[in-house]
Amino acid sequence: MTAARSHLPRGEKPSIRAAITWGVVVGAIQAATPLAFWWLDPATGYALGLAAIAFVYIGFAVADGRWSVVAVECSVAMTFVVVAAAGVTGSAWLLALGFAAHGLKDAWQQRRQYVSGTRWWPPFCAAVDWVVALVIVIEIVAGIHFQQ
Repeated sequence: MTAARSHLPRGEKPSIRAAITWGVVVGAIQAATPLAFWWLDPATGYALGLAAIAFVYIGFAVADGRWSVVAVECSVAMTFVVVAAAGVTGSAWLLALGFAAHGLKDAWQQRRQYVSGTRWWPPFCAAVDWVVALVIVIEIVAGIHFQQ
């Protein structure tokens, strides 16, 4: 059996357009988290999402295998967990800031490829993060209450 060949010319990387498109779709779905978890305050639903996203990079770091990368990614993930926890009872702006900042972290990751083997993930995750951040900002401006 032979290995599958890429349709791309040698040395050319595949487009990240599909990853970004799917990120926007998943971001819109994630922005609806408060509807799926109607018994929780919207802030809690968004905070759970922010914390969950942060931990994905720990898995990628473990797969990368470098201890320094694992340590850095664990520290970064815990920072986002703290922001998410503060957003449960604090200002909803913390949640918007957390998602926007995580998107920036994704953009940095895409540029640097700090964690190996994640070429498609950072643009996907950045799109998710920025869509959710935008929706939260719109909800704040519209006067939606995030805590009961």
